[in-house]
Amino acid sequence: MRRSSTTRGAAIVAVATLALAACSNGSPDPAPTGGATGGTTEAPGGGTTDPTTPSEETDAPEGEAVTLSLAHSYATNHPHHTCGAVLVQEQVAEANVGLEIEIFPDSSLGGHADRFALVVSGDIDIDIQGPSEMSSTYAPVGILDAAYAFDGPDHLFGFYDTEVGEELKANILDATGARVLTPWYFGMRHFTANVPLNTPEDFQGLRMRFPNTPQYLQNAEALGASPVAVAFEELYISLQQGVVDGQENPIPNIATMNLPEVQSHLSLTGHMVGIHMIVMNEDRWSSLSADQQETLQTVFEDVRDQNRECIEQSETETVEQWRAEGTMEVIEPDLASFRESAEEFFTNELEGDTLELYQAIRDQAS
Repeated sequence: MRRSSTTRGAAIVAVATLALAACSNGSPDPAPTGGATGGTTEAPGGGTTDPTTPSEETDAPEGEAVTLSLAHSYATNHPHHTCGAVLVQEQVAEANVGLEIEIFPDSSLGGHADRFALVVSGDIDIDIQGPSEMSSTYAPVGILDAAYAFDGPDHLFGFYDTEVGEELKANILDATGARVLTPWYFGMRHFTANVPLNTPEDFQGLRMRFPNTPQYLQNAEALGASPVAVAFEELYISLQQGVVDGQENPIPNIATMNLPEVQSHLSLTGHMVGIHMIVMNEDRWSSLSADQQETLQTVFEDVRDQNRECIEQSETETVEQWRAEGTMEVIEPDLASFRESAEEFFTNELEGDTLELYQAIRDQAS
């Protein structure tokens, strides 16, 4: 049963207040704000000037636009915002089907690991979420984040078009009440540290930050690293204060979070194809007209390709700039040693439906 707009608004107020307080105590300096146009007025650091009013009435009168909240974790100069959420906002408005998108960037509605539950409950309409965070509700989906499961973004998107991929989306909906509209590419994940990481043996003696989910912690084991769980919003200060020695993230994240200020080496392991799913509360989806549903589905799929191009361009240009300026020492590690370590681990450790899904993904590799 869908919550009333009053209940939904009150829940988001509480989450936003707590999230903003947490960020003020543990996040790096805010990145420059970007240009979200239309539904969101943004304050320095990527928050909104009025986070307490994320959407209009849920059951809007005929002729009045329905406003949907779209949340994500990233600074307003990150491609998921500039070449993702903002494009969705603009294209939905241009479709003129009585829909508006209100964007809540920079974890302003809660930390990355917490927001999927708010989508399931209906307190957030749409979110950009990772499989590992979703696995707390539907465990098998976490394996999509397994180290070296996918060879690249083409492999990722090709898998989602298979019968297995369609079945996975249906299973997520049945288990969670959240609809997957489409996957988005998040960028290849690489390691940073203050020493080069050429082989799995180089992790010895290092405390490496991983997100606090079962799959990421399992990835650490598969690659021979000693994991320390640190929230995304607390990563910069944890590196700055020496709580952890290194971390792993896509290039755009490393750049927008200013991690080169506290890390000297970038090791291009490409150990994960970063995946995000556009997830939407199913009750909210069902409340929309057929034209509105078709518009949302089409826009998110169309923006997916533009978002990928933007992220890949950012990856290439950023690494080239770091090489040229000496911002970070860029390491080309022994990828075969990392791949072999991961594949041996997952083949021996996984079982049941999770092993079957992992094998189906690997079977789709070119």
